Amino acid sequence: MARSNYTFTSESVSEGHPDKVCDRISDAVLDAFLAEDPLARVACETFATTNRVVIGGEVGLTDQDKLAEYMGRIDQIARDCIKDIGYEQDKFHWNTCKVTNLLHEQSAHIAQGVTGEQGDEGAGDQGIMFGYATNETEALMPAPIQYSHAILRRLAEVRKNGTEPTLGPDAKSQLSVRYENGKPVGVSSIVLSTQHLDPNMTSADVRAVVEPYIRETLPDGWIGADTEWHVNPTGKFVIGGPDGDAGLTGRKIIVDTYGGAAPHGGGAFSGKDPTKVDRSAAYVSRYLAKNIVAAGMADRCTVQLSYAIGVAKPLSIYVDTHGTGDVEAAAIEAAIPQVIDLTPRGIRTHLELNKPIYQRTAAYGHFGRAPEADGGFSWERTDLADALKAAV
Repeated sequence: MARSNYTFTSESVSEGHPDKVCDRISDAVLDAFLAEDPLARVACETFATTNRVVIGGEVGLTDQDKLAEYMGRIDQIARDCIKDIGYEQDKFHWNTCKVTNLLHEQSAHIAQGVTGEQGDEGAGDQGIMFGYATNETEALMPAPIQYSHAILRRLAEVRKNGTEPTLGPDAKSQLSVRYENGKPVGVSSIVLSTQHLDPNMTSADVRAVVEPYIRETLPDGWIGADTEWHVNPTGKFVIGGPDGDAGLTGRKIIVDTYGGAAPHGGGAFSGKDPTKVDRSAAYVSRYLAKNIVAAGMADRCTVQLSYAIGVAKPLSIYVDTHGTGDVEAAAIEAAIPQVIDLTPRGIRTHLELNKPIYQRTAAYGHFGRAPEADGGFSWERTDLADALKAAV
């Protein structure tokens, strides 16, 4: 039997966190190639440290002769990302850091596994992917990760618009949320560490800046007299970003998904085009789980898909409604293939994934965001709910 009274903790990191700087650059490179060639295959990894950014991986284009032309844009793409995030530190500055581009042509052996006789057919890799949804928040996301993201998004807004110029780009948040009868009701502890540009600021000074924004972001009544606050608990945090700690693409997979409230298949998202089921199948798994909950078939739902490289159809579909379902999980599993094509091509078509929509996903979570008019966050739509109910 599921517990109904407990405390669960999730963390988030800001767009200026070293790993997120790398995720952003990798996804910006991906978007640049997709803008030129919607069928581009990209696996882009970024490493960042003091005054240095290294970009590597592989690229496959419909017209491979154009690769050299596009490569000349990579340096500026990286600098634009760093500038927008806000790094102008002596040892990590968008205009002075050294950018090394080591991208190369996609392996022919990988390409042959993905491309069938009729074009993009098989999955880009083997693997397991999970999607999750819960009705405890409006976005159908777990509350601890959803509000951890929201706090950092709000602090980034006031930093960038000039309201709080003392804040720096690098930050982390962590919320311990109390549940009663299975629903979130309050926060037992708040952890917020944020870079600050004034070296004379104390932890108390930083708390005075950030506390009003944290209070306005969390639901009314969630912060009480017994809530523990830990704001910059180590003291000063002036040196931030890749100068303070090296960054690498794909190291924040739990931050990117459900904050530990649900399983993760292991594959990272950023820098990967949608033939890579690490990304596209994780997105469609979330889409399915969210629509199952939105359809009222369950209060909570986990969906797992599995794939083999070069094989189009998923090897398995698994649904778990955690004892909250009004419909048998096996019936939902049988209904899913009736309402959506879960081949890589089918996923990309249904969710319109061959678009330059990925840079915006690189910080503050890939899930729980509002679907956008240009196709961004299409996996957050609930337009499959009626079809699922009818099929069941």
